[in-house]
Amino acid sequence: MSDLKTRVEATLDELRPYLEADGGDIRLVEITEDLVVRLELLGACADCSMIHMTLKGGVESALKKAAPELTGIEAVNLA
Repeated sequence: MSDLKTRVEATLDELRPYLEADGGDIRLVEITEDLVVRLELLGACADCSMIHMTLKGGVESALKKAAPELTGIEAVNLA
């Protein structure tokens, strides 16, 4: 699982400058046993009205490209 975590972290590092440009950030909380990436949205990302689109269209697609075995992503701090 450490290789998977490395690939996920590397992908988040590639996405981070785009999120930081809008005053936000993203942090890996965990990768569950059923291969769901759990993320925490920070700064402006936590309140952004477009974050669901960003998660689905940007973050999830980038993560699944880097790690096709992932079954999904979820943000731990979104309602």
